[in-house]
Amino acid sequence: MDDDDHDTGYHDYDRSAGAVHVARGAIRHERRLLRSVKLPGSWPVTTVEAGFRLLARLRGAPALHPHGLTCTADLDVVDDGDGPWDVPWLDDAPGRYTATVRFSRAAGLPRRLPDGLGLAVRVEQANGPDRLLDLLLTSSGRGRITRHLPLPRADALGGPYSSLLSYRVGGSHRILAAFPRRTRQAPAHGDPASLAEALTAGPLVFDLCAETTDRSWRTFAVLTARTPLPVRQEQSLDFDIYTHSARGFTPGSALAAIRRAAYRGSRAGRRGRSRDD
Repeated sequence: MDDDDHDTGYHDYDRSAGAVHVARGAIRHERRLLRSVKLPGSWPVTTVEAGFRLLARLRGAPALHPHGLTCTADLDVVDDGDGPWDVPWLDDAPGRYTATVRFSRAAGLPRRLPDGLGLAVRVEQANGPDRLLDLLLTSSGRGRITRHLPLPRADALGGPYSSLLSYRVGGSHRILAAFPRRTRQAPAHGDPASLAEALTAGPLVFDLCAETTDRSWRTFAVLTARTPLPVRQEQSLDFDIYTHSARGFTPGSALAAIRRAAYRGSRAGRRGRSRDD
């Protein structure tokens, strides 16, 4: 029996063959109408972009991760001895790059509450002169499943940060992660003021890793966050992993259109608020 011939139950109310026939005909007509109504293919994208634009405009800050601490950093590519990555900027190891880091809290919740913690990294000239590479990582678990899920927490050094979705690294799909080294500043609360205070005692260091085929981790660089910059908490460097990627080291296609829309909306909302002010 196909979908259109499925027993609808109308004959429970009128058992005459004519009533059943009419009811089934009406249902077929409704189904044909529903099939003919097609929402524009871009409606999720435009909805996300509009929502992020509105939220950023109301906040006068990024729609997500509205307040953060921006600081100087270094990124040192390491040779772990396991062979090439087939990624130019990683296979030139050892190499040191100037970087900028922004620590943030996703929802901007009160300090005492756990929040999704963000680690945004901008690497200069990783893809050649005057070219940028951006990484956006979120507090997560380290397990095979939890590395794909955001995990709210309070301690910025209390666990890994993950890309959540895979990157194409040298032709393979790999999750990226940053594992904080436990330094004398730990635990360090994830709000901007607490992290600025932690940095006065010394740098914060993270091992940057990529997932391997057996779902373990392989280190490709060490990130060292050093000195807070005179950037307001609500300001951002317009991090964009799609615009700022590197040869052989690019974000995967999963949810790309939605994420691009979110970035566009957030940027437009902040700029609109600035013009109003």
